[in-house]
Amino acid sequence: MKKILTAIHRISTSPSYIFRFTTSHQHNPAAKTLIPLSHFCFSRSFLGSLPNLISRATMDAKEASPATDLKRPREEDEINGAAAASMETENSVPAANGDQTKEPACFSSVIPGWFSEMSPMWPGEAHSLKVEKILFQGKSDYQDVIVFQSATYGKVLVLDGVIQLTERDECAYQEMITHLPLCSIPNPKKVLVIGGGDGGVLREVARHASVEHIDMCEIDKMVVDVSKQFFPNVAIGYEDPRVNLVIGDGVAFLKNAAEGSYDAVIVDSSDPIGPAKELFEKPFFQSVARALRPGGVVCTQAESLWLHMDIIEDIVSNCREIFKGSVNYAWTSVPTYPSGVIGFMLCSTEGPDVDFKHPVNPIDESSSKSNGPLKFYNAEIHSAAFCLPSFAKKVIESKAN
Repeated sequence: MKKILTAIHRISTSPSYIFRFTTSHQHNPAAKTLIPLSHFCFSRSFLGSLPNLISRATMDAKEASPATDLKRPREEDEINGAAAASMETENSVPAANGDQTKEPACFSSVIPGWFSEMSPMWPGEAHSLKVEKILFQGKSDYQDVIVFQSATYGKVLVLDGVIQLTERDECAYQEMITHLPLCSIPNPKKVLVIGGGDGGVLREVARHASVEHIDMCEIDKMVVDVSKQFFPNVAIGYEDPRVNLVIGDGVAFLKNAAEGSYDAVIVDSSDPIGPAKELFEKPFFQSVARALRPGGVVCTQAESLWLHMDIIEDIVSNCREIFKGSVNYAWTSVPTYPSGVIGFMLCSTEGPDVDFKHPVNPIDESSSKSNGPLKFYNAEIHSAAFCLPSFAKKVIESKAN
């Protein structure tokens, strides 16, 4: 413990550091418990309180397993499964003064029995789930990927320390981001999905019998493979013969898409940091508008109105400049997302009028036979999704002027 605190003291004047901890139980080498801290970022003010946090975490760990301790890492400890904790700094982007810095991403952890999600994008709060077992841990070319079995939400997919889906509440997100746009236009035939490597959006798009072709562009093949292995009821969409899967950059894919080639584009992105950052920027929306037919629609993940009104304000401003049809913001409840809600930006290009608030294209009920019944979406909740609290309505409507 003294060595850890000494190391923290020595780096407290540097701009940012990232730590990764790994532990295992000495009394049971076969049951290793991983404690990844993906992109563990500290501010200077946080460093001052860290000794107390480490002390509390150590006491919790001792209560859970008296044989677990913290010490300097040794390779043979990892191989033999002995108790070990490793602390390393990752430095990537040289700063102007020669220091090594990295853009803060998130500060999430698995301590004995619990996963806690924290990030600079939602400072001062965290959401925790009890962990029964870590099922998968890997690092792709783009991000850290973790799957664990939770006590109350089933299996959980985590990318770069941020929860992407859980078996219990994924329906609220997947169904809404898909059916809000597709149920708002008659007979969509060609659909593009950007991101969404778990396959949930594909599952929902496949419910629409009028759809003839679905292009899917996901940058991270590991997310696709892991989802097929651990979330088969979500990734079932990949089995649909109408799906054309492309592993690659969604931004580049859209730039090369033929003008006016899609009836709908659905952007199932993670937060605007890391590989998804470009999906929230103006040039990307311009590419989307170009790829849509007249009166075509787009739906993109648009953050939480409780946490990210500044981001939402920028998205609305960009969309009102680019999309000359309808521009709307909707939201839904997803308990395991930060603040418990997530929003969607829905826009249409100039052409046939699109009234997003009143669905015109009902879902084929026969789709339930292959993809399971709808658990969240219905016509009433579709319309209700566009009812905004006063503080959000004021900001969003101000961008119409």
